[in-house]
Amino acid sequence: MQGKIIKGIGGFYYIHAEHQGIYECKAKGVFRNRKIKPLVGDNVEIDVIDEAEKKGNIRDILPRKNELIRPAVANIDQALVFFAAAQPEPNLGLLDRFLLQMEYRNIPTVIGFNKCDLTETDRIRELEEAYGRSGYPLIFVSVREEQGLENLKAMLAGKTTALAGPSGAGKSSLMNWLLPEAEMETGAVSEKIKRGRHTTRHSELFHLGEGTYLFDTPGFSSLYLADFTDETLKLYFREFSDFEDECRFTGCNHINEPDCGIKKALEDGKISRVRYEHYVQMYQELKEHRRY
Repeated sequence: MQGKIIKGIGGFYYIHAEHQGIYECKAKGVFRNRKIKPLVGDNVEIDVIDEAEKKGNIRDILPRKNELIRPAVANIDQALVFFAAAQPEPNLGLLDRFLLQMEYRNIPTVIGFNKCDLTETDRIRELEEAYGRSGYPLIFVSVREEQGLENLKAMLAGKTTALAGPSGAGKSSLMNWLLPEAEMETGAVSEKIKRGRHTTRHSELFHLGEGTYLFDTPGFSSLYLADFTDETLKLYFREFSDFEDECRFTGCNHINEPDCGIKKALEDGKISRVRYEHYVQMYQELKEHRRY
């Protein structure tokens, strides 16, 4: 029987087989010997050892389309990066680091801003201006007021989506709306520091409908730049590619070089200043790291 790993806890893996249900399985020792660890999202073949109790063993892990290390998930069609527009104030530098990781792995990404009922229209416009030119689909919602959620749900249909974002963004509340029977704990945002308490502690995949799965992944607070160098970073800011032909120098890093097409596009309002400033910060961080 074939299925998909939807959760892994304490050496047990829970496999969803379409129209058959969920099976509790152990991974055979051969995977340990080959140093392969099953991941949430893996498509697997299982041997059923007890149909009544829904128990079995994972016999084989089918080839992965892609995988992430943090969070540890596989076979993603797209990512939905979910930030609060307010309470807490969005860390846009962290957002861009997440987009960078998805771009590096060639995973299509949707940017979602929640709690739009808690902020001013001008702030929504600023966020739209900052990311509307980035090439990523944008959606603004309020889970509490149930605004924009049907459009978001349509974006998920027929795909396996990784839902990720910092604690306090409202991911668990979104999951409760999409799948009330999941009965997920909703974490309160600390009034004192306006940051979310961690509520999700392991990656889990939820079946929302025919061919539609959603990962709820643990909240993250930092993303490292281990996959990048100061020379390669620019390749993963997708909006840069439209203007690189206008740079005078081949290999232009778009920082101090004269006649730079990216800096001209920035001045002309064709590239987001917020995104460019984050690029410069990360470039300098990577260049400093290379010195040591």
